Amino acid sequence: MSKFKKKKSGDLPAVNTASLPDIVFMLLFFFMVATVMRQNTLMIQNKLPFADQVEKLDKKDLIMYIYAGKPSKRYQAKYGTEARIQLNDKFASVEEVQQFIYSERESKREELIPYLTTALKVDEETNMGLVSDIKQELRKADALKINYTTVVGDAQQNVE
Repeated sequence: MSKFKKKKSGDLPAVNTASLPDIVFMLLFFFMVATVMRQNTLMIQNKLPFADQVEKLDKKDLIMYIYAGKPSKRYQAKYGTEARIQLNDKFASVEEVQQFIYSERESKREELIPYLTTALKVDEETNMGLVSDIKQELRKADALKINYTTVVGDAQQNVE
């Protein structure tokens, strides 16, 4: 009769790592596709006012955001504590709002320009004089579709 040899050691077999690069690249590709990059760094304090009747905006790529409020603590030493306007990633004056609207329109396709909406994200403690000045500049730029971003419960919504 034949003899069967018994395994002498209880070691586990080596793990096959041949598919490891495939898994790594698949995960890398997933995160590259699924990650959304933040467009603007908020440089102001932005505690939004409360609203009870809201409407959600569908197409975020057709919205131009104008932020208004006091500079955050990080920027108060340089810019003071007065309410300021933030356009994209820089502070701006009221006179620069019109040029901002024109540059945003130029970056969009011709057929999308009538659907552009300006969203004002204004801190609840901001002086209404600053908001009125912004709205005057928007009128001069013929940007008449304006939404005010507010807070409803725990979620932020846009109100027309």
